[in-house]
Amino acid sequence: MNLKLLLPYGIFMKQKNIQHILVETDQGSYGLLPHRLDCVAALVPGILIFQSSYTPDPRGTETYIAVDAGVLVKTGMDVVVSVRHAVVGNDLDNLHEAVDKNFIQQNERNQKIHAVFKKMESDFITRLSDFHKDP
Repeated sequence: MNLKLLLPYGIFMKQKNIQHILVETDQGSYGLLPHRLDCVAALVPGILIFQSSYTPDPRGTETYIAVDAGVLVKTGMDVVVSVRHAVVGNDLDNLHEAVDKNFIQQNERNQKIHAVFKKMESDFITRLSDFHKDP
């Protein structure tokens, strides 16, 4: 299979010769093999695991990607995953640290941005109501 992982600002990863993919959905874990029927799945935040046969090791290597909520679409041998955030790692310990660092910082930034927009909205509404009160 061919895996393409998309983020809102571009392509995060392209990988060919994938033997299997394991993702987390709201219905539980979901495995994909090359000849599985085409499908669409809503992803929840979790770990996407895939095994590639592209390496010299005949067993392939497993790669772990922490992903945020998103969508997976499988058509033929192509699998496209679109998520908001992703962090890749080859072992779960390092991936856990990277997720803490990247995702938590991103959430803090989003909360700050949300607070600024709320204040701007509140100021706009106050000024608009003052404008309507003046004759």
